[in-house]
Amino acid sequence: MSSPLVAYESAGGGSRDDDPPPDGPSPAAPQGDPLAHLVAPATRGDRQAVDALLRAIAPRVLGVACRILGANSPEAEDVAQEALVAVCAGLPRFRGECSVVFYATRIAVRLALQTGRSNRARTRRELEAEAAEPIASSTPDEAASASKRRAALRALLELLPEDQAEALAMQVVIGMSLQEIADATGAPVNTIRSRIWLAKQATRARIERNPRYRELFR
Repeated sequence: MSSPLVAYESAGGGSRDDDPPPDGPSPAAPQGDPLAHLVAPATRGDRQAVDALLRAIAPRVLGVACRILGANSPEAEDVAQEALVAVCAGLPRFRGECSVVFYATRIAVRLALQTGRSNRARTRRELEAEAAEPIASSTPDEAASASKRRAALRALLELLPEDQAEALAMQVVIGMSLQEIADATGAPVNTIRSRIWLAKQATRARIERNPRYRELFR
């Protein structure tokens, strides 16, 4: 059986046709952040600066929410809106340790994970029902199996401790490097590395213990 984490990463960090990638400006190093000049005036309440900042990060934030929750999730747009509000509210505390996009990405990841956790019981029941269906090898069934695997990985992500889920999601789902995650979270790189290692170990163990998960990721 191949590792589901390896399969997930090799397939582009969970991005598929029904999971649009986060759009908007590419995350940049703080010294080259194209949005940095908007932070100070936006913090002071400059309406034009706030609008420009939100327009720039909104596609990225929505894309992150869709990746964590699923492109068809009814909560994705609400999470994105909540994340944008949180970004604006947090600007006075933003010190430029990472790019504005990274800052917004972390907020969106955390809110999406929190939303997923609140729906965990429903998600797991639905997943068990779907996973019980036989998996065939024809092309349509392969597409259905891929969709089940993405749903299963989202459910598994929600079972992790918050800091581990956040770090794993930022690496595997969003595609950020260890250094980028460290910059965005304010944690040392070695701490991020440890969180991701623990998250992957726990996820693999859960898959091994669950026959339906093993069938999905065989």
